[in-house]
Amino acid sequence: MIEIYVDGLAEPVNPGTGTYGFVVYRDGEKIGEGHGPAGEHVTNNYSEYFALVRALTSIISNAHEPVVVKSDSKLLVNQMSGEWKVKRGAYLPKYKEAKELTRRFKSLKFAWIPREWNGEADELSRRAYAEFKKGR
Repeated sequence: MIEIYVDGLAEPVNPGTGTYGFVVYRDGEKIGEGHGPAGEHVTNNYSEYFALVRALTSIISNAHEPVVVKSDSKLLVNQMSGEWKVKRGAYLPKYKEAKELTRRFKSLKFAWIPREWNGEADELSRRAYAEFKKGR
């Protein structure tokens, strides 16, 4: 089974500079990670969805395997699971992109986790922000 941990942020305020981070595990062994900028003047929710799109894209060749995406964003988990409706928001284009990507996976589930359990993806999104600031 593949587990993906995703996180995004907008700093120094929301909306702000968006960055993302994700980590991919297969049967407990890390097989990938990514981080980087998600855009300027974007919301935290946009960055969360940006992370999801990047993570799913990174494992598309494994779409036949069961996948669980774990996030501390209740919005992302509940919307992607169909529990909450999507009305409007600046993140809507990324939500639609993520939904389109999910159709390519044989078995894909979403699970909410406490922020403390998402430290690795959070650290990667913060590293991306620090790298962005340094490059200015």
